Amino acid sequence: MPEISLTIVVVLCLASLAAGWIDAVVGGGGLLLLPAMLLGLPGGTPAAYALGTNKAVAIVGTTGAAVTYARKAPVDVRLAVRIGLAALAGSTAGAFVAAGMSTDVLKPVVMVVLLGVGTFVMLRPAFGTAPSTEPVSARRVLAAIGLAGLGIGFYDGLIGPGTGTFLVLALTALLHFDLVTASATAKIVNCCTNAGALATFAWKGTVYWQLAALMAVFNLVGGMVGAHTALKKGSGFVRVVLLTVVFALVANLAYQQWIA
Repeated sequence: MPEISLTIVVVLCLASLAAGWIDAVVGGGGLLLLPAMLLGLPGGTPAAYALGTNKAVAIVGTTGAAVTYARKAPVDVRLAVRIGLAALAGSTAGAFVAAGMSTDVLKPVVMVVLLGVGTFVMLRPAFGTAPSTEPVSARRVLAAIGLAGLGIGFYDGLIGPGTGTFLVLALTALLHFDLVTASATAKIVNCCTNAGALATFAWKGTVYWQLAALMAVFNLVGGMVGAHTALKKGSGFVRVVLLTVVFALVANLAYQQWIA
């Protein structure tokens, strides 16, 4: 691992703490953590090391948040794991496709989709504020496995940013979850996709394990606190954070597409 100043390590740990909180509440913690990693590591460090170390950190916070949610929120763990396994397969396929194409052509499409989603959530104040009392049909479960699992998993492998946010939105729309239950389910799905990605980066040897271990402690604390916050504050609070993250993601993608 390259030599990193104490100041940079502290900044990375604080970014990891904040990212864990954001990711637990509504997804999108990578919007903060990955850029911090890319900027904090010494110049000339291959991006694969930032990506690999980021996954090693994120999986710890995601797992902590998932366990916290599973204990206190009405989560169907079996359903979440089924979606997660589909997402794992989708992300693997997306990673293979990403190796042979430029993802820049897809970023404007993602921005348009996100703006549409953000506008929809703003115009529908009741979206995700209360769960449906009707049982979830087999057709909706299959749609969730296909779209939230394979589809968003593929996106995660292909591009990545905002995957957790997309999962929350898809699960809320398809399964009529409230936003808290959707966030809880999304964490379990994220555990599956993060595990697959981390295994790949570890196999390639592109993980700074010492730095990751330190940052992971902060990410775990942030994730568990974020889960408790979402459970305590409820779906209305999650909705506000969701909108904030959606528009931050749009700004981030726009910057990467046209300015950076």
